[in-house]
Amino acid sequence: MFNETSRLSNGIEIPKLGLGTWLLDDEQASQAVQDAIAIGYRHIDTAQAYENEAGVGEGVRLSGVAREELFITSKVAGEAKSYEAVSASINESLNKLGMDYIDLMIVHSPQPWAEFREEQRYFEENVDVWRALEDAYETGKVKAIGLSNFLQDDVENILAHAKVKPMVNQILAHVSHTPTELIEFCQENGILVEAYSPIAHGAVLDHGEVKAIADGYGVSVAQLCLRYDLQLGMVVIPKTANPDHMKNNADLDFVISDRDMDALKRVESLESYGEHDFFPVFNKK
Repeated sequence: MFNETSRLSNGIEIPKLGLGTWLLDDEQASQAVQDAIAIGYRHIDTAQAYENEAGVGEGVRLSGVAREELFITSKVAGEAKSYEAVSASINESLNKLGMDYIDLMIVHSPQPWAEFREEQRYFEENVDVWRALEDAYETGKVKAIGLSNFLQDDVENILAHAKVKPMVNQILAHVSHTPTELIEFCQENGILVEAYSPIAHGAVLDHGEVKAIADGYGVSVAQLCLRYDLQLGMVVIPKTANPDHMKNNADLDFVISDRDMDALKRVESLESYGEHDFFPVFNKK
């Protein structure tokens, strides 16, 4: 699995399997990154909002693997909605990571998190945000640029004004929550879709129907969920600090049948993400 990549619209290869680091502090992130790289991971995902970029950078430096062999993603904080704020934040991310460049820089949210999915859409401000990412891209500070949590009209707004098209839209996508129209819109426009929380932060692990399908392949529910997103053409970035889970998440050498893919697409939406319902994306704000 570690050698499988997707190609971004600018020709850069991105590993299809990455390690998410949300809710890990610097110390935990450093160890998780070291463990993941030792296992074979080459794609690490962090964000300014995670407050662990320093830990991720330390983990990379202590891993013993050359920087150019790794693909590191970070995200501009949702609250940064001006050209100046975004430019400064990218420089800050580079400093915290201790890196000369970031492989992929993403706009974390079309709105500040406190206003997520509310009436104010920040279309004009996001054009300025995107311009700052374009300039960072053109100077080589970042090797690719993208979006996260952007709905179709949010993406269309960027496309209408962009000199450089978004290369990625990182969205919530998992069994029981598959935004098919948004995924297909992005793919039709040459935008790779990345699935965060591809195992629904564990909330789907005890789902009877999903477990029955996983049992039919002799795999775990987590493995089935990751394979599902991959077969829909997405990159997956499951978050874990557990080396055993990291290994399990990479053991995906099976193919889900068309019949089972259709069944998984029809799984009803989860009523709750449990302890993670506090986050705007999960509480369906």
